[in-house]
Amino acid sequence: MDQPGGHTFQVDLRGLVDLLSHHLYSSPRVYVRELLQNAVDAVTARRRAEPDAPTGITLTADGTGLRVDDPGIGLTEADVHRFLATIGRSAKRDEIEGARREFLGQFGIGLLACFTVAEEIRVVTRSAADPAASAVEWRAASDGTYEVRPAHRDEPGTTVFLTPRRGAEDWFAPARVAELARDYGSLLPFPVTLVGGGRTVAVSGGGGVWDRAFASPAERRAALLEYGTPTLGFAPLDVIELDVALAGVRGAAYVLPGPAGPADTGRHRVYLKGMLLGDAVTGLLPDWAFFVRCVIDTDTLRPTASREGLYEDETLAAVRDALGARLRDWLTGLAAQEPDRLARFLAVHSLGVKALARHDADLLTIMLPFLRFETTDGPVALTEFVRGRDVVHVAPTVEEFRQVAAIASAQGLGVVNGGYTYDDELVALLPRVLPGTVVRELGAEAVTAALDPVDAADELALAPFLTAARAALDPLDCDVVLRSFAPAAVSALHLDSREARQERARADVEAESDDLWAEILGSLKATAPRTRLVLNHRSPAVRRLAAIAEPGLLTAAVEALYGQALLMTGRPLRPADTALVNRAFDALLGWAARTAGPEGGRA
Repeated sequence: MDQPGGHTFQVDLRGLVDLLSHHLYSSPRVYVRELLQNAVDAVTARRRAEPDAPTGITLTADGTGLRVDDPGIGLTEADVHRFLATIGRSAKRDEIEGARREFLGQFGIGLLACFTVAEEIRVVTRSAADPAASAVEWRAASDGTYEVRPAHRDEPGTTVFLTPRRGAEDWFAPARVAELARDYGSLLPFPVTLVGGGRTVAVSGGGGVWDRAFASPAERRAALLEYGTPTLGFAPLDVIELDVALAGVRGAAYVLPGPAGPADTGRHRVYLKGMLLGDAVTGLLPDWAFFVRCVIDTDTLRPTASREGLYEDETLAAVRDALGARLRDWLTGLAAQEPDRLARFLAVHSLGVKALARHDADLLTIMLPFLRFETTDGPVALTEFVRGRDVVHVAPTVEEFRQVAAIASAQGLGVVNGGYTYDDELVALLPRVLPGTVVRELGAEAVTAALDPVDAADELALAPFLTAARAALDPLDCDVVLRSFAPAAVSALHLDSREARQERARADVEAESDDLWAEILGSLKATAPRTRLVLNHRSPAVRRLAAIAEPGLLTAAVEALYGQALLMTGRPLRPADTALVNRAFDALLGWAARTAGPEGGRA
């Protein structure tokens, strides 16, 4: 046995504490987790050799420090020097190596993490593996020194005493310790008790609610929902049990009560063998499963060095796939057996299902009768919308759909609004799941072709007007055509193609680029990216414009009509378009001023 005296850690402890405090751990609160983990590992190791060994772990907080007692495997003097004073050693003692199985002990920093809040750590321990060994005390200070001396302890196990650092006393308050112990240890397999503040409370709850027996599936589901509300902080819309034995996962996925989107990163509450890893763990589920938050316990996944996240490896990828399959099976099960429950879910989370269905043709086939899309027939399922239609058109933006919806519907043209997230992708997949369906992007040609042509004699009578209109809009790469459609209150439609939209985007970038980049973009200009202004022959305004004889006034009127149609699309105006609208407005005001009499009458 060493005599009392000074020894030095095989590491710069001050640097280690700074590393732990400011770079590895997000908060000093993890010190309670490390103490609990050490105790659980020690108890697990002893029970492997002694199945009937005691398991109770006790935390005692009196406001001046913290004491942790466990009846675990304990340490010999050699163990103390080897494991409590050496950082980064990977070869663990045989008994605890099996118990830890890639928990924090793998990183060799477990107990020393307590120096983030402690000025001194004192450990009194006696080995259960070596009955002949005497108890030993290890006392370490945050200045990097420690000493080992004989101690007295009747039974095998370990007691850890922490003395707070100045300024860290709040971390040792009984209420704070109780909160942290419950947070980290509520699912631990061994009984954990906290003594402090004049009370003795049970910390561990004997495992997760999903491990309990219930009289019926309905009672089980109710218990899971009741557990989820206080645990996650919201009242779930629904719950999906996650019992994936091959992946070593038990728990539940809770459906969010409100809409979520792809940008909402999944943050889940994850336990490793009953010890909380974190309540904002990412990477557990596929990206499309943003409509649920999980609470799980697992014994297969690896933690990161801080034990606050999951290590990305093949095991995590396999677990992620298995959990994704479980969510998919839940959806298909609802579709087959509980359509009303599925409808309630889709009323909130259709976006998440659409995100999944993009990559899963089988699920898309199953979900199509339940998913609603905005169409010229109103909000309907695509399976209903395609009936009796040879071609389904897709408007690429919300603005274009709303501009043509009423007119297309009146002409019998079936259009789906593809401007919402995932909708255009899903409509494009229709021919795979509904053979014979033809899907086309809604373009100027399709809309124009669906509108009624004008009698040749009527169009010939308007030829001078149409020629002037085409000349006025040619500099804007816009063609002019004449059609007849309802409602008559719509004087003109501004339609374009994908090529025209791409050309506008190219031209906008070119206008804001330096000379070299503008020259490069200029060489990419499309040969014929023409938009189209469709004039409505039924419109009284168009008929009146056609009667204007003055060339300047006619040009201003056509430009005003173009500007009005462009504004109806809801798209932002380009500088050239804004200049045209302003010019037309000024010209019309000037004409009105010239023709108005002194008192507002005709001159």
